[in-house]
Amino acid sequence: MHRPNKRPNFDLLAAPSAPLILEVGSGRVTEQDRTVRLEIGAQEGTHYANAQADDYHQGGARFRWRPPLRLQVEARFSHGAEELRGTAGFGFWNDPFGMAGRARWDLPRTLWFFFAGPPSDLPLAAGVAGRGWKAATLDARRWGALATLPAAPLIAPMLRIHRLYHWWWRRVQRRLRIGEALIPVDLRAWHHYEIEWGVAQCRFWVDDRLLLSLPFAPGGPMGLVTWIDNQFMVMTPQGRFRHGVVAAEAQWLEIRALRII
Repeated sequence: MHRPNKRPNFDLLAAPSAPLILEVGSGRVTEQDRTVRLEIGAQEGTHYANAQADDYHQGGARFRWRPPLRLQVEARFSHGAEELRGTAGFGFWNDPFGMAGRARWDLPRTLWFFFAGPPSDLPLAAGVAGRGWKAATLDARRWGALATLPAAPLIAPMLRIHRLYHWWWRRVQRRLRIGEALIPVDLRAWHHYEIEWGVAQCRFWVDDRLLLSLPFAPGGPMGLVTWIDNQFMVMTPQGRFRHGVVAAEAQWLEIRALRII
C-alpha cells in the first residue's frame, strides 16, 4: 500500500460532511450502527427505483473533487454478481445525464467501481465483458475524444467486421481514457476497495491487491456518488443502443466506511 497524500479527510458517515440523499421509487437510504444501506424494493420492471448518496446534487451539480486523491470504501452487496440486477457502484462521475436534476446534458467522465447486470451490455474496453462488477474509467470530455464524434455514425456499422473493430476501437479507447477490469470477488462479502486518482495515472485496489493500473486518468472536477438502481443500458461500438428498467428482487448495497484522503 502507498501512503495517502495530505488532504482533508471526507467521511461519508461523519457530520458535517453528511451525504445528500436521493430516493426514487422504492429506493431507500438508511443508516444503522455506522453502516449506510442503499436499498431498492422488489421491482416488476415497470418503474425506475434508485437509492443514492452523493455530495453534489442539491442545488445543482457542484463537483468538488480533483486529483490527486485516494478513495477508500468498505462495501458489500445483498446478492452475488450472477443474481444482482440493474446498476450499482461507488466512485466519481460528472452526472452527465442530469439524473440529479440538472437541466444541462454533458459528456461522461467516470472513475469508479461499477456494476451492470443483464441485459446491460457496455463493452467499452476491448476484451472486457460488457456487464459485471468492474473497475472502470472513461473521459469523453477530452479534445481527442471529441474529435472522434463526427465520424461515429459512419464508422459504427463497419465495426461489425472483427479486424476493423480491434484496429479502430483500441485507438478510440485510448482517446476516451477507457480502462476496465472485472473484479473476481464474492459481492456478498465485505471487501476493501480503493481508487488512487492521480493527475496522469490511476490505480484500483481490492483487498490491498492491485487490480488495475492505468497510465492515464480522467480529468476533474467530478462528484462522489454511491448508488443502486434497476436500470439497464446497452451501448456498443457497433451502434446498438437501448435503455430501460428491469424486474428485480429487493437488493441492497451496504457501506460501512468511505473516506477520501
